[in-house]
Amino acid sequence: MSYEYDLTFHAMGSDIRLIIGRPLTPDAPSPMHAAERERAFIEDFAARLSRFRPDSELSALNRAPGEKVPAGPLLRTAVNAGLWAARRSGGLVDPTLVGALQRAGYESSHDGREPASLREALAAAPPRRPASSNPERLWQRISVDDRAGTVCRPAGLEIDTGGTGKGLCADAVAHRLAGYTRCVVDCGGDLAIGGVGAQLDPFAVEIEHPFSGETIRSVEIAAGGIATSGLNVRLWRGADGAFAHHLLDPATGRPAWTGLIGATALAPSALEAETLAKTALLLGEPGAGLVLAEYGGLVVRDDGEVLEFGPLGESRALLATGTDAR
Repeated sequence: MSYEYDLTFHAMGSDIRLIIGRPLTPDAPSPMHAAERERAFIEDFAARLSRFRPDSELSALNRAPGEKVPAGPLLRTAVNAGLWAARRSGGLVDPTLVGALQRAGYESSHDGREPASLREALAAAPPRRPASSNPERLWQRISVDDRAGTVCRPAGLEIDTGGTGKGLCADAVAHRLAGYTRCVVDCGGDLAIGGVGAQLDPFAVEIEHPFSGETIRSVEIAAGGIATSGLNVRLWRGADGAFAHHLLDPATGRPAWTGLIGATALAPSALEAETLAKTALLLGEPGAGLVLAEYGGLVVRDDGEVLEFGPLGESRALLATGTDAR
C-alpha cells in the first residue's frame, strides 16, 4: 500500500474526507498541501452556495427581484447541475422546493442537531406511496446563460443547490486531484474516486444500515462515484409534533414516505450517483430497481430488508472509466 494522506474536516453540514495518494509529477504539491488546498476550495464552495447564509451567492440570487440575475461561474455550474439532475430524474430531484423545505421545518441548517428516531417516525408516518414530479415543472423555466453570465428564472422562484452540490463538489475536487496516484473525495456520503492507482488497487467503500449503522455491504470501486441517500440523517419533529425529513415529494411538497429508508447508487460520477440514489428512494419499489439496474445499487426497506440491484458485485470493472464532473 502506497503512502496516502487522510484528512477529515467539517463543511457543507457534513463530515468531509479526503484521501490523497502520491503525486505523479515531482513539481506537484505534496498530498498534505493538496489536501489543505482542497479543503479551502470546499469551504469556499460551501460558503458561496449555502442557502442558509444570507451573504452567499445563492442567497443573493434567490433575493433578486428580477428574472435575469448576474451569476458567477460557480453558481451557474451549480444551477446547471441541479437542472441536469432534474432532467435525469424526471423531475423527482427538483431544485425549486425551497419554500416547501422551509414549510417542512428546514428553514435553517440542521448541522449538529440530533436526528429524531427513525423507528418512531416510521411508526407515525402516513401510508407509503411513491413520489412523483410536480406537474408544473418549474425547474424547466430556469435557464443558465454562460456567455451573458446570468441565471434566468421566474421572479420570486428560489433555487436550492444543496441536493446536488455535494456530488458536484466531490467530482470537482477529484478532477483537481487527477495528478495523484489515488484519491477519494467524500462530501457527506457523496464519494468520487479517481487516480490511475485506484484502478490497480480499488478502494473499499462500506455501506451502512440506516437503523443500526452497521456495515451491510462493502463495494470495491476503482473510479467513479457512489452516493447514499437516507431518511436517518436529517429527520426531525416539527412544531405540530409530526415527523419530517428533507426528501420531499415534489408533487405534494411534503416529506416522501415511500417504503424505503435508504438508497445507495453507483455511477460514473458522484453527481449522477447522488441523483440516482435520491431518485430510487423517492420512487420506492419497484421503481428503485429500474433506476439502479444500469450501474448497480441497493435499497433498504423500512422493515430493514436490504435489496440489491444491477451489477453491484461487478463495481470494480464497471466503474474503471474515470470520474465525470458534470
